[in-house]
Amino acid sequence: MPLSPLSDPPGIWPRFLGNLRAAASLAFLFSTLLMFNAAQTLSLLLRPFSRRAFRAFNRWGANTWWGWCDILAEKAYGIRVELTGDELPEAENAVVIVNHQQMTDITVIFRVARRKRRLGDLKWFVKDIIKYFPGVGWGMLFLDCIFIKRDWLRDEGKIRRTFSRILDHKVPAWIMSFVEGTRLKPSKLAQSQKYAAGHGLPVLRHLMTPRTKGFAATVQALRGHATAVYDFTIGYVGGVPTLLQWAKGYARLVHVHARRFPIDDLPANGDELAAWLHARFEEKDHLLDGYYRDGAFPK
Repeated sequence: MPLSPLSDPPGIWPRFLGNLRAAASLAFLFSTLLMFNAAQTLSLLLRPFSRRAFRAFNRWGANTWWGWCDILAEKAYGIRVELTGDELPEAENAVVIVNHQQMTDITVIFRVARRKRRLGDLKWFVKDIIKYFPGVGWGMLFLDCIFIKRDWLRDEGKIRRTFSRILDHKVPAWIMSFVEGTRLKPSKLAQSQKYAAGHGLPVLRHLMTPRTKGFAATVQALRGHATAVYDFTIGYVGGVPTLLQWAKGYARLVHVHARRFPIDDLPANGDELAAWLHARFEEKDHLLDGYYRDGAFPK
């Protein structure tokens, strides 16, 4: 079952300090993000002359601002992220799949990517509507992120065009995908379990059945450019924090278990890639069984 939401700490003083911390950090982050949006818009002047310079500037902007998000989490909020599992090479191109519980999953990934020198190279699959949001949405428009409507017939052409740009220009990337398609909630988990049981798929206890078409297309398109698939499993301590609770510093420790699969070892056929992903999610579900029982992932 989904982990319960994180509770606010008892007492007026811890909550007062949390509110103060969040107000200061969010004011700084949002104001600087709008300045980065303005600079990104001006960077369009570079694009006709040098796409490399255009991408380098926007990569620097993403690395800087996302880096500030993580530095605040580490230094101001006091949040530790413990990484276990397979060793990940620095600066490797990869397709990354992650379980999805809250928006804070994104900020957890910032810590891992920053350690592996890929923070400015995150390319997210995100809902199409996000691109209309000032700040994060506008910024992602400049970063080869993939905006989708969750309709494969409408999304396929857009996805393939983005991948073509990444391949043609040899763009460094972690291609980030929450393959469950949405955040985990009890009602959505029940629907997913019913669907899995009716279609002969593994019925998962802690995860929703993954969506396989986008994953298969990603691996097929980027094979040769991406050298691995990373499977990250995020485990929170004491409950799942909201983004506001994260900014207040209420989350103190997060566990991330990493598995690395060389992309050349994966099947080429789309149906076989779908089966491969279902098998990984069944293993991931067992991994979370152990995490919720023992409070830690295996080293």
